[in-house]
Amino acid sequence: MEELSHKLFIVELFNKVIGKPLAQLLQGMGISVHNPNHLFPDYVVMCFIAFLFLIIFFGFSSRKLRLVPQKRQSFLEIIIQAFEWLLVETVGEEGKKYVPLIATIGLFLLICNLMGLVPGLMSPTSNINVPVGCALVVFVYYHWQGIKARGFFNYLKQFTGPIPLLAPLMLPIEIISHFSRPVSLSIRLFGNIFAEELLIVVIASIIPFFLPLPFMALAIFTSIIQAFVFIMLACVYIAGAVEEEH
Repeated sequence: MEELSHKLFIVELFNKVIGKPLAQLLQGMGISVHNPNHLFPDYVVMCFIAFLFLIIFFGFSSRKLRLVPQKRQSFLEIIIQAFEWLLVETVGEEGKKYVPLIATIGLFLLICNLMGLVPGLMSPTSNINVPVGCALVVFVYYHWQGIKARGFFNYLKQFTGPIPLLAPLMLPIEIISHFSRPVSLSIRLFGNIFAEELLIVVIASIIPFFLPLPFMALAIFTSIIQAFVFIMLACVYIAGAVEEEH
């Protein structure tokens, strides 16, 4: 997808200031660099910007917390309560302990999805590597939480099903089902964000002023929905991993 994307000034500047010296350092250590002038791809720089924005925004917003919240603190509490409500509804009361990961991925994906609407930026989720990375984090995390909650061997029993005679049949089905989850999460997010970003670029190249505005408004809604669907499915996977068999 790199060949389809146009050059972004902020990416070129980042590679000139940080990428090029780092590439020279790596080459001095004997590590081959394919393109020293473009060490960091567009989506990597965009992810860095998203991380930096979240760290700065929530870092400053969470300072000087008070018992009686002001507008800034109330906004943060609403965000956290929304993630807690989602986890409680899908996992149960113990789901609150999964808020750090779910909230981090949800907010990161939301910012990444919306970045394509900002002039001079792109949505890093329009590159398949970013959705795949987030999906693999969820994949590893819910399996790890399932093992912690139920024990290694008890967790493995869910792959064989409740009837021992059907275990040879259920095992490959369950394995395929679980490995298809990160694929589904990745393709769904990537396909929607890439398609909407490509559509806006094409429309803007035809009539650059007023025609793209309705599509950009729709893209805001789509970006929110796609981030919500991703974390909703992540909550469902966690619930299925940690729930006890009855």
